[in-house]
Amino acid sequence: MENSTQESHLRSENTITYESPYPLYAMAISSTPSRTNQYQRIALGSFTEDYDNRIDIVSFDPETLSVKTHQNLSLEHPYPPTKLMFSPSSLHKSNDLLASSGDYLRLWEVRDSASIEPVFVLNNSKTGEFCAPLTSFDWNDIEPKRIGTCSVDTTCTIWDIEKGAVETQLIAHDKEVYDIAWGEARVFASVSADGSVRIFDLRDKEHSTIIYESPRPDTPLLRLAWNKQDLRYMATTLMDSNKVVILDIRSPTIPVAELERHRSSVNAIAWAPQSCCHICSAGDDSQALIWELPTVAGPNGIDPMSMCSAASEINQLQWSAALPDWIAIAFSNKMQLLKV
Repeated sequence: MENSTQESHLRSENTITYESPYPLYAMAISSTPSRTNQYQRIALGSFTEDYDNRIDIVSFDPETLSVKTHQNLSLEHPYPPTKLMFSPSSLHKSNDLLASSGDYLRLWEVRDSASIEPVFVLNNSKTGEFCAPLTSFDWNDIEPKRIGTCSVDTTCTIWDIEKGAVETQLIAHDKEVYDIAWGEARVFASVSADGSVRIFDLRDKEHSTIIYESPRPDTPLLRLAWNKQDLRYMATTLMDSNKVVILDIRSPTIPVAELERHRSSVNAIAWAPQSCCHICSAGDDSQALIWELPTVAGPNGIDPMSMCSAASEINQLQWSAALPDWIAIAFSNKMQLLKV
């Protein structure tokens, strides 16, 4: 990857930059190209401190290395979306579905370049009077009718989106739950402000397995990524830490590796969609680093195999199976696609 500190719209072989009217945070890449033009859709969520925020869907054309906007694929969103995801390709729908989290879990149907229409607004509050904000969610790509959400109210909620109803709700942690990731059809993991990574099996809802706890008591864990190419491994990040912690679920409590070459806090992590031993991380040091995990880590730690510099702190990162040769990062009001 090339160094990409330029502010302008770049269209080189290795870097494409899209500039949004708003600061960006949430981002998602569609799992299948548009049926009309084979472009790859990218959803971008604004991050402003107002109630009124937006989601814009743009298209990336890998042939011309350009990003196209669509006036009809833009919508208002209450509060900044904390996460966006397109439906997995396993859902086999004629149109893409897009999910967003914030005050509620919302589902939208994307009708090519014509329009985007609301499908569901799903509230996990049992009283109906108060909704605890959703910090994140994950779409189950093995059983795509399931979406798992996590919330500041310590719960994880599993939704059946075919019925628009709660399948189950678990008190998952002692404090706020910040991220959730599916591993198998009925197995998910979550991380929390209580500093733990816990694995849950929907076939045994009374129990969970703690596979890691922060070395410093009550240091929140913020992000979790499960390696879809090798489910033995997952990665997590700690609040205000430059480390990416790599875990092997067969050896709980002790990390198999700690990636410590960022110079500031890590904000986002993503496993490579086509490789079991590569992971990308990005953070407040404006760096996106790609790592190759060795079979055995050396005494001096692990160095990244490649890096890219952005113009400011990187808030978000996506490495999609639909675009395995490109990594998308978000910083300030820009989305940048990096050829890897």
